[in-house]
Amino acid sequence: MSDENRDQPEDEFRDMLRQFLSGNSDIDPSKLASAAGLPSDPAAVSQLMAQLQNAMQASGDGVDWSVATKQAQEISAAGSLAVTDQTKTQLDQALHIATLWLDEVTGLSDSAVAPRLMTRQEWATTTVPVWTELAEPVAESIADALTDVLQNQAPEEMAGMIAGASQLMRNLGGTLFAMQLGQIVGQLSKEVVSGGDVGIPLLEEGQAALVPQNIAEFGEGLDIPDEEVQLYLAIRELAHARLFRHARWLRLHVISSITEFAKGISIDTERLEELAGSFDPSNPEELKQAMASGALIPPKTEQQQHALARLETTLALIEGWVDTVTAQASVRLPRWNSVAETVRRRRASGGPAESAFGALIGLELRPRRLREAAAMWQQVTDAVGQEQRDALWSHPDLVPTTADLDDPAALIARLQAGEPEPDEMDQALADLLREEESRGDSPRGDSPRGDEQPPVV
Repeated sequence: MSDENRDQPEDEFRDMLRQFLSGNSDIDPSKLASAAGLPSDPAAVSQLMAQLQNAMQASGDGVDWSVATKQAQEISAAGSLAVTDQTKTQLDQALHIATLWLDEVTGLSDSAVAPRLMTRQEWATTTVPVWTELAEPVAESIADALTDVLQNQAPEEMAGMIAGASQLMRNLGGTLFAMQLGQIVGQLSKEVVSGGDVGIPLLEEGQAALVPQNIAEFGEGLDIPDEEVQLYLAIRELAHARLFRHARWLRLHVISSITEFAKGISIDTERLEELAGSFDPSNPEELKQAMASGALIPPKTEQQQHALARLETTLALIEGWVDTVTAQASVRLPRWNSVAETVRRRRASGGPAESAFGALIGLELRPRRLREAAAMWQQVTDAVGQEQRDALWSHPDLVPTTADLDDPAALIARLQAGEPEPDEMDQALADLLREEESRGDSPRGDSPRGDEQPPVV
């Protein structure tokens, strides 16, 4: 090794990686792709190598999320069908009827934003910015942990080389993570039937969207007329959009709660060091299993458990309200209950892409207390009516809590006795959050600034 190379350890390390990426290595690139949770077919491996080569040339800090967008678009485009005129006519009619029926069961007004009919690729492209926002804190933790472990595991004669290439390793680790996320979003685009299908607000406030191709596949084998399936799913989606349009604080609260939870996630560096020390390039299954199962994310802290419980309650309340209102609006459909049961089973089991996302950031998308929340909303409706029920979404201090899920009778008693209005300071804070959101002050659209705290439900 020449003195010149010794003075440039980062360049030397870069040359080693470049040799690997060009195929001059004992490591099989297809096995690396498999270990990263990506397809190992020749086209996918070639893309992986090209993306890693691009990452080596990047000089900026942070994850290049354009990699996730490109990956999601390519996967969702495969088999994505355009919306035919006949389908558009059918779904436009379903959305019109759904609007009329919802007007009868909720006072929350229809969104001023027209519903959209999306292809799979359009859904992936539109929602990937929110997915990357949710995953970014974990991606940063993984990049930091990877750099630390490589520095600790490197032989003494390579220590300087690794230390000088820390930024390079962060870029490579971030690129692999972004490609995994793009893979998940691309797969999700083949499963979701609407914008609010996964329970979190992926679209802009008040925006409703249906994915006709997936709705058609959802209805296959149900022995239920397509018109009934379309109408039921249209009602659900419009109810979801109405809620987020009415409770303008809610979208900001949900997204900021998830990102705050994700920021508290650390990577188990000891487990990562064990994998690094025993990694066999010819048999990457152990690494793949660790990444896919979330084994690198240590058990949640007590603080995280409390934050997760609050978040799960909020998600359960949202989905429970949507279920209750949709059931009331769907009573004219002869088989509405069968469609609803299919939605419940599908939601309870989730899909492979949802499970992968849960492992990736340590958060399950499906709330555990959904049935209790739906039952509570129904009891509230029966006791005090839809107007007083829906008024609970007007301010974060009025939204039911975990204790209310445990004891709906106590909530109903308070409502019947007259629930106090939020004080002036709380109302002013809610107004300020709405004003900042409408101005787009946050650096990434609807996401909160780093010094803002989400309202507590």
